[in-house]
Amino acid sequence: MNEANYSEVSEFVFLGLSSYRPMQHLLLALSTILYVSIVLGNLLVGFIMTLGPRLHTPMYFLLANLSFIDLCFSTLAVPKMISKLYSGHRTISFQGCVLQIFVFHVLGGSEIVLLIAMALDHYVAICKPLHYLTIMSPRMCILLLSGAWLIGQIHSMAQLAFDVHLPFCGPNEIDSFYCDLPWFIKFAFTETYALEFMVTAKSGFISMDTFFLLIISYIFILLSVWKCSSAGFSKAFSTLSAHITIVVLFFGPCVYVLMWILFKRAEKFWKLYCV
Repeated sequence: MNEANYSEVSEFVFLGLSSYRPMQHLLLALSTILYVSIVLGNLLVGFIMTLGPRLHTPMYFLLANLSFIDLCFSTLAVPKMISKLYSGHRTISFQGCVLQIFVFHVLGGSEIVLLIAMALDHYVAICKPLHYLTIMSPRMCILLLSGAWLIGQIHSMAQLAFDVHLPFCGPNEIDSFYCDLPWFIKFAFTETYALEFMVTAKSGFISMDTFFLLIISYIFILLSVWKCSSAGFSKAFSTLSAHITIVVLFFGPCVYVLMWILFKRAEKFWKLYCV
């Protein structure tokens, strides 16, 4: 391709939002209802945990912050998607796309660490109940929360460090309704297959390793309780079931999508460099 035929990218176009107006109206209605439900649900969780004195415990403190991150996750992309569906304009500026990617990975990294912190809280509460208030002190909760946000920012900066300085020219159509690194890197006017593979592999393995780590930790907790008491096992399982559901719903789609992208990248990388 001739580089002269390309100009610097100033905005991206989302193809994931249908150009068929009746379909856009349907998506607009569904997205609005779902987003309002998400906002009201998470605000209700935060409101109840703030006003309920009995809920001022480490477990509910972490849960309230998880609810806040989920609210931020939804607000990051859905309102913009709703505005695009309403107006029919499906573009986002280059700077807006970079900001969306950065915040997306900050929230994702923070939520992963927070889920690990909640697993630790459940382990201490079930396996070491006499030491629970000593281990999960208010200071420890603040440290866990601060560590989650710090690690999220480090993860996001590490993901974007080598990408924002790439030359972006030419095609600017994203086959999605939000910005993320796999699509963003593809528009760089340079050889990016190795970089795409590395970024996708990093996110995929972090998600997969954390998912299996959490599931194994819950199995360990349940087996430890089961050896002591069958009645305690049922109580522990009822306590953990909600959190296990959150972990599966969060990591299941992430692992599937990232592994699918990683497989496609690996296949393309093999054809280009190894065959």
